Amino acid sequence: MRPDSRKGPLVAAVIALALIVLFLANLVAGPVKIPIGEAFRILLGKLSQQQSWNQIILQSRLPQAVTALLGGAALAVSGLQLQTLFKNPLAGPSILGISDGANLGVALAMLYISTTSYITTIAAAFIGAAAVLAVIIWFSHKINNNVMLLVIGIMVGYLASSAISILNFNASADKVHQYVMWGMGDFGSVSVDKLPWFVSFSLVGLVASLLLVKPLNALLLGDSYAENLGVNVRRARLAILLVTGLLTATVTAFCGPISFIGLAVPHIARLTLGGGNHRSLVPATIFLGSVIALLCNLLTNLSSSSGPLPLNAVTSIVGAPIIIYVIMNRKNLHYFN
Repeated sequence: MRPDSRKGPLVAAVIALALIVLFLANLVAGPVKIPIGEAFRILLGKLSQQQSWNQIILQSRLPQAVTALLGGAALAVSGLQLQTLFKNPLAGPSILGISDGANLGVALAMLYISTTSYITTIAAAFIGAAAVLAVIIWFSHKINNNVMLLVIGIMVGYLASSAISILNFNASADKVHQYVMWGMGDFGSVSVDKLPWFVSFSLVGLVASLLLVKPLNALLLGDSYAENLGVNVRRARLAILLVTGLLTATVTAFCGPISFIGLAVPHIARLTLGGGNHRSLVPATIFLGSVIALLCNLLTNLSSSSGPLPLNAVTSIVGAPIIIYVIMNRKNLHYFN
């Protein structure tokens, strides 16, 4: 791992500035433009004379910005943990089928329950993700090989996707449309009453991720070195899977499946820091995930008057070139060697 401490303060300052600017931009930009001064007044509790502005910021844009901030951080750090655990630069939150499990749970709820509240949808997503995670954890006790566990995760994801296709084939057209719209991903789906739950689950997972810095650094050196450093490899792997499962299930349950953030942001963090030390890499990945998610959310809301763009369309545009660049410049993958 190359030293990256000299870049730390500058990188932290740039990321913090970008985070603040993009968070504020998410509050004021959109089909209805709101002056930034008025936005500050509303946030401080001094409501504007324009009642519609109060409603837009407090009931729509603020929850959406907070969701993007935490959702991006959750997906990004999940991707980093999985890439380190499997020593695979193309691992992401969906690689173990956890996202597909959540999708399957939501598909069952949306397509075959006559009336579904947001609580039903969230519960279904958590149950689906937990079921897949339980299968993966069971296999992790039977197979002491990260590559084979990765392959099993991919196969479980394929099975869940096949089940979803069968459910869609047999469901009514309006139910299928509802599910397809959910599958496009949307940070705006977390309303004010849902926000405390989303924030609570996300913060628990993010704090747990920060506590895994030492085992992540040890695992990057290999299982034998990690054991020599006093790290229980099996327990560390289980902890990483549980934290990743919690974060991925939370974001998927509340916002739908969101692509590329978990896959691309860890590489942005590595390229920015020029090192693979998780003491700086984990916080940088968390905050860069928030920056990228806020940027993508802003771009979706700056679209034409016909409505916001699908979130996954924007995350793919942002994330795919980064992954192509990383693959083409293989020297950037030396952290996994």
